[in-house]
Amino acid sequence: MRHRNAGFKLGRNTSHRRALLRNLVTSVIVEDRVETTVAKAKAVRPLVEKMITLGKKGDLHSRRQALSYLMTDKSVERLFETVAPRYGDRQGGYLRIVRTGFQKGDGAEKAFIELLGAEKQLDAKRQKRDDIKAKKRAELEKQLEESKKEDSKEDAA
Repeated sequence: MRHRNAGFKLGRNTSHRRALLRNLVTSVIVEDRVETTVAKAKAVRPLVEKMITLGKKGDLHSRRQALSYLMTDKSVERLFETVAPRYGDRQGGYLRIVRTGFQKGDGAEKAFIELLGAEKQLDAKRQKRDDIKAKKRAELEKQLEESKKEDSKEDAA
């Protein structure tokens, strides 16, 4: 029986589990969206919500608490300046877990855990990534055409 046994063990010892969850919380705050397993997403949800609540408080003590948990200074800055103000009038429920399918190796169910209201930022990131890919593709095609011209010149000579 699992009476009064709250929390997720995730098949890890205490230090490994704590490190995993800290890394996931930091990644969600920095990236707005992370793909992981459903169990990890459910385990990390209350921790991310607690961090956002600290960010909404915005005082020095909250900042120090966030610094003690999050892995990077960049993530704390982003939490207090970008993420928390987004949810100023919202009382909890800052995350969405979207199931995406199954992992190839062991069949674990995968999911995206994402911050609500981050669609604009995610679309901007996606657009920027697509622009970079298109630019690289155009450069490669240009190089390919130049090499074909050189080959045809060598064949003619």
